[in-house]
Amino acid sequence: MSAWLPALKAILPYVAQVVTVAVPVFTKKADKGRAEEILPQQIQELQGAVTRNAESLKLLADQLQQAIATIDAGAVRIEREMRTVRLLCLASMLTSAAAIGLAALAWLR
Repeated sequence: MSAWLPALKAILPYVAQVVTVAVPVFTKKADKGRAEEILPQQIQELQGAVTRNAESLKLLADQLQQAIATIDAGAVRIEREMRTVRLLCLASMLTSAAAIGLAALAWLR
């Protein structure tokens, strides 16, 4: 869960922007007689909103892809560090076992 926290922090500022762009603001209808004049304007506004929405989603997808790549790189680095820590622990256990054995031999003589 904590691995997704940086990605979520990177995405959250853009969610509000995507939502505000995705909700088109249409012109209000004055009366039924002008509906034929307003309809093309409303279609243009909707097309503009869809275009802005697509651009925002592409930007968001690119940023999400970068965040996931960063998380994957971090996971690989952490796995490498964990392998090193395991080897060092094994080496220290073997060294301590050898020291205990030598101490027992010296005490018995």
